[in-house]
Amino acid sequence: MESEALKDLVVDALEDIKGIEIVVLDVEAKTDIADYMVVASGTTSRQVKALADNVQQEAKAAGNKVVGVEGGDTAEWVLIDLGDVIVHVMLPKVRDFYDLERLWSLGPKRNEDTIAED
Repeated sequence: MESEALKDLVVDALEDIKGIEIVVLDVEAKTDIADYMVVASGTTSRQVKALADNVQQEAKAAGNKVVGVEGGDTAEWVLIDLGDVIVHVMLPKVRDFYDLERLWSLGPKRNEDTIAED
């Protein structure tokens, strides 16, 4: 499955279980690890777990391999690695703290002191 179709499948799976604030980040130009990152929230640990489980089930049903899953034991932040798409499902307080959307939107830091002026 192409990465864009996989990304769409993930978003649909999250919407099916009422994921909150689903954000898709195109990170293809920023990293070699994935083409997309999808970030979503669940209101409770139980919902975070259900969202993560549904993403995995839908991905497997469509013939995709789940490379890895982390955080399912506490379900405050579950990371699902689907190869070209990485999914982060988090409780709102965890999402606010780590602010992945802002982190991945930053470009390289520009150091004004090292820029020579002519």
